[in-house]
Amino acid sequence: MSKDSQGSVWEVFVQSKAGKPFRHAGSVHGFDKEMALENARDLYTRRSEGTALWVVKTECIVASQPEDAESFFDPSDDKPYRHPTFYVMPDGAKHI
Repeated sequence: MSKDSQGSVWEVFVQSKAGKPFRHAGSVHGFDKEMALENARDLYTRRSEGTALWVVKTECIVASQPEDAESFFDPSDDKPYRHPTFYVMPDGAKHI
């Protein structure tokens, strides 16, 4: 929990319509997940901007570090099956 009286910081993700991806909307404070979810609803969907919300404690998010980018995102040139260059696309195929 943070040192102030507002509770932990939670990251908010909003889904605009069913089936659409969730997008990061911002952050809220809350002492528990219910409070964070209610605060997120009140702040980020008050004008019907979303149909679903995710809240995640900021401290639970794990991220790669910029200084590790070269080794972490090293291309897998030795694994050609990971590259779709040898597939033949059928005529008329869409959204693949």
